Amino acid sequence: MTRNHEDAFRYDKMVEKALRSVVRQALQEVVDEGIVDDHHFYITFFTDHAGVKIPDYLKERYPGEMTIVLQHQFYDLEVDSEKFTVMLSFNNVPERLTVPLSAVTIFADPSVNFALQFQPLSEDDGDEIHFEAEELDVDKNDKEKKKGEVISLDSFRTKKDKDKS
Repeated sequence: MTRNHEDAFRYDKMVEKALRSVVRQALQEVVDEGIVDDHHFYITFFTDHAGVKIPDYLKERYPGEMTIVLQHQFYDLEVDSEKFTVMLSFNNVPERLTVPLSAVTIFADPSVNFALQFQPLSEDDGDEIHFEAEELDVDKNDKEKKKGEVISLDSFRTKKDKDKS
């Protein structure tokens, strides 16, 4: 099977998947170990993205994007190969949110000045954001703390991809 030039080595998609796996691994560590020290996450996502499940009143209040904070008052966090679910309280009403990893636009942990910003994915691209179980093994002794790093994927996009946006 021969691929054409445009489909060969889609480094932008490879990098996108790798960086989204950072989000998935961080959330999985919270499931496994809980939040440690001052760590907390700001997660911004598209509310109208396929697979996002939030109450209608939140979708009306946040018609494009919504940011949630996972710090002290969240529970039942679950992570799988393509999404995470979490219980949060809005005006003292507990609500379950389901967010596909492909809907996430920003992931930040201000306690260590770390943030990732993602470009919007098409629904076709989102189908490729799945993580195998072996990708979840994180050696807790080899983690590096990066200070003040924001990574934009624009530099990895081809001109053709930028023209589509």
